[in-house]
Amino acid sequence: MKIVMIKYNAGNVQSLKYALERIGITPVISDEPGEILSADKIIFPGVGEASSAMKYLKEKGLDEIIQQVSQPFLGICLGMQLMCSHSEENDTPCLGIFPEKVKLFKSTDSSQKIPQIGWNNIRDLKSDLFKNISDNSYSYFVHSYFADLGSDTIATSDYCGAYSSALHKQNFYGVQFHPEKSASVGESILKNFINL
Repeated sequence: MKIVMIKYNAGNVQSLKYALERIGITPVISDEPGEILSADKIIFPGVGEASSAMKYLKEKGLDEIIQQVSQPFLGICLGMQLMCSHSEENDTPCLGIFPEKVKLFKSTDSSQKIPQIGWNNIRDLKSDLFKNISDNSYSYFVHSYFADLGSDTIATSDYCGAYSSALHKQNFYGVQFHPEKSASVGESILKNFINL
């Protein structure tokens, strides 16, 4: 099985690569359209800033390639946010796969620091991505921006209010948390994605 991780100027590629290798997958890391389109499954990782990431995708023509793919596609963290319609981070139009908008956390509680860094639970789980995962399981998050709740929400978390911790539409999936840093829960989610 050919798993391609999309290479662009947003990090966390190495830790995700190691997490996949732990479950027996050696991914191809590429920004070549032919490689991406020939994959069995595609992973779109991301740690970084929305506008510079979108600029890179457009320069490489990857924005159009991503919208063409028909195989299972998983966006992680910034990867999921870029799949939404718009991000408040530098007022960035995104890929528009999901209609949800990405907004900056606003905290009225001094105990809720921004960015959210650390473990938080995911609830109201829907989809085979969460097969054999218990509601309210914990995953690892690092983010200042969040996707609104909407018609594509398949998992919810709470921080400064409820938001989408996972989205799904057709062959496209997105998770706000980092499965590669989420211990056994994250490993199960990666396995479930590989087995879709």
